[in-house]
Amino acid sequence: MTPPCTVVEGAHEWTVTSKKSGDQLKITIEEVFHDSSHELGIDPGLQKDGVEAHLQELLAADTAPLGKGWSLVRREYPTAIGPVDLMCRNADGGHVAVEIKRRGEIDGVEQLTRYLELLNRDPLLAPVDGVFAAQAIKPQARVLAEDRGIRCVVLDYDDLRGAVDQTQPRLF
Repeated sequence: MTPPCTVVEGAHEWTVTSKKSGDQLKITIEEVFHDSSHELGIDPGLQKDGVEAHLQELLAADTAPLGKGWSLVRREYPTAIGPVDLMCRNADGGHVAVEIKRRGEIDGVEQLTRYLELLNRDPLLAPVDGVFAAQAIKPQARVLAEDRGIRCVVLDYDDLRGAVDQTQPRLF
């Protein structure tokens, strides 16, 4: 059942209801072998860490992982087909459009290609280079990007936020 859902517990049946569609899943309890409950305190909720917006924020604050001597021109640089995540200037003063993804796949490369095509029509910006930055880049996406002259950069979220603490155990 796709979240968000509610669960209603009955004597011998649980009913799970989707808040979006109203679909229901009924689970019948035939036999209980063990039942226990444990108070875990206040639920802090789940928060996704390392989403694209976080990566963009961190790279906007420090463009060094993208290239030495780079500077930020603007976040969410507008184009007619949507905003480029970051517009930067490289050490030579040239413009570079940066597309940021958590997982770098072919569709992200295609998206950056469309941005570059538009941006390179502007004589005040051209030539605009492209950088495809992600925490992981699929091999097919890397091949396509490099074939189109787009540089790929693999990002380490922990390094970007300066939170690498080897003394603490990590789940991932």
